[in-house]
Amino acid sequence: MAKKLFGTDGIRGVAGQPPLDPLTITALGLALADDLKRLELAGLPVLLGMDTRESGPAIAAQLSAALGSGGIDTRFAGVITTPGVAYLTRTGEFSAGIMISASHNPFEDNGIKVFARTGFKLPDVEEQAIEEEILRLIPAVRPMDAPELKPSYSCRPYVDYLLSSLSTLLSGQRVVLDCGNGGASALAPELFREAGATVTAICDRPDGRNINLGCGALHLDNVRAKVLETGAHAGIAFDGDADRALFVSHTGRVVDGDAIMLIMGRRLQADGHLKGNAVVSTVMSNLGLEKALGRLGIEMVRTAVGDKYVLEEMLRRDAVFGGEQSGHIIFREYATTGDGMLTALKVLETSVREGATLDELAADLTVYPQLLKNVRVKERKRLEEMPRVAGEIRAVEEELDGSGRVLVRFSGTEPLLRVMVEGEERARVEALTERIVCAIHAELG
Repeated sequence: MAKKLFGTDGIRGVAGQPPLDPLTITALGLALADDLKRLELAGLPVLLGMDTRESGPAIAAQLSAALGSGGIDTRFAGVITTPGVAYLTRTGEFSAGIMISASHNPFEDNGIKVFARTGFKLPDVEEQAIEEEILRLIPAVRPMDAPELKPSYSCRPYVDYLLSSLSTLLSGQRVVLDCGNGGASALAPELFREAGATVTAICDRPDGRNINLGCGALHLDNVRAKVLETGAHAGIAFDGDADRALFVSHTGRVVDGDAIMLIMGRRLQADGHLKGNAVVSTVMSNLGLEKALGRLGIEMVRTAVGDKYVLEEMLRRDAVFGGEQSGHIIFREYATTGDGMLTALKVLETSVREGATLDELAADLTVYPQLLKNVRVKERKRLEEMPRVAGEIRAVEEELDGSGRVLVRFSGTEPLLRVMVEGEERARVEALTERIVCAIHAELG
């Protein structure tokens, strides 16, 4: 049965509106309390954390009140990152962890991500059961009085753990950190200074409404300009909850998740830590990454888009490293989710250890021209039910003959058919993409 509330990354929506209205949040707290009792975890508190959105404190207070009504105590970490909540949940005496964040979305949105006591996001079957209980409870519950919470649990063990992951300090490294006015705003500058780096922090003054606003991992112009202005070795931009990071080199070049996977995949292999000699990524990673890893004898395994699917495949094949082009990188040796600050530490540590700039570390990544077009359609059909489109896709793939890729898939949230073509020459990629788009228009309108 398809879920109505939980998506691939928790419950998300406009704050104050269903499913993030006080009524649904109350029902969620009560349903989660029932689930924890069923698992015989009622004696352990739930850890709550949030990013910097103005709606976060009210959602945290409502959840805490509902959980308390259901017999479950809570501890509040205040402003923190999503991977911080995951780490503290799995290492502390907690029955579950909840992060209140909508990641890279604007401040009007928010979300609720639930972690099991293991630090992993809840499995689909458990989310389904909680959702069914929420929907059952909504007609019968009323929002509760929810006094404002004060932080009652320190983030310090998480910072100490990240520092302990380093075998080499970052002494001499000058870095610019774009904190996206989000969950990393206080933690990241502290962490990197303690790691030995000289830090210039920008977009680290959250006001509840400026999270991700023209800054962070989706907007790299600010961090690039500051890197070039200050002569820094690197710039790092986090998204709102800092579960991912993108880099800018000293020359202003963007170093995305694909480049990070090459840099760190090669290092893990050299250190003998790349279990299975495989890197797990998604269908959106550039063909250039696959070829660069292949030259190293590293297999690249592709999954559907979404860090959830990357992690599922990593667990299935017991792989230790994977991620997404967007900068969501998972080091299973250290974490149960993507962690932007951990990724930044490990990449900069690699730069120091090898005495190489980010440009030099990513020099053997040839990025193939990639074109993505969204075609608005009136109806959804399986590709095999669209002979003209399927035929054109086959013809394009035959023309590419291994020197490129074609990916055609429906959007999960909009009436769009996404067409992606990669190849060695930009003009040819554009022409091949247009052929598939024309076939779609002819068949679906």
